Amino acid sequence: MLTNVGEGLDLYEILLEIENRGIAFEQLLTIPEQDEWIYSDGKSTTCVAFILAMYKEAGVFDPFYDSVQVTEFTIRDAYMLKIFESNTTRLPGWCNTENGKVPFCQILGEYRMELPEYNSVEPYAHMNENCPSLPPHYQRPSKC
Repeated sequence: MLTNVGEGLDLYEILLEIENRGIAFEQLLTIPEQDEWIYSDGKSTTCVAFILAMYKEAGVFDPFYDSVQVTEFTIRDAYMLKIFESNTTRLPGWCNTENGKVPFCQILGEYRMELPEYNSVEPYAHMNENCPSLPPHYQRPSKC
């Protein structure tokens, strides 16, 4: 959609370019970031995108490899992926000895993590590219 925009544009020049292309600013903000984009200071990634990029290279997102952009994921999206062990009897015994049982192992930390909807979303093509992110509830429609 925004191919060959040119490098080194400031905000004003970007706004002028998208106006010339007939693209609204609001529409520009919703374009999914592509994993292969390289910015003026290099690749841009977050800790969760880095981990998910390793998962992607390991085949976790097959057969959707080419249509999943890990830069579109949040930490919540990552822990909601249905890629983790779901049989809690296969988890080490020390995982759930304190403060009740949870479906995951928390290795470190003074406080017990709460991960709503943990391990509940099967990976799919174009995952998280159209998900709303409005506070305070951040509701996630199915297959957004």
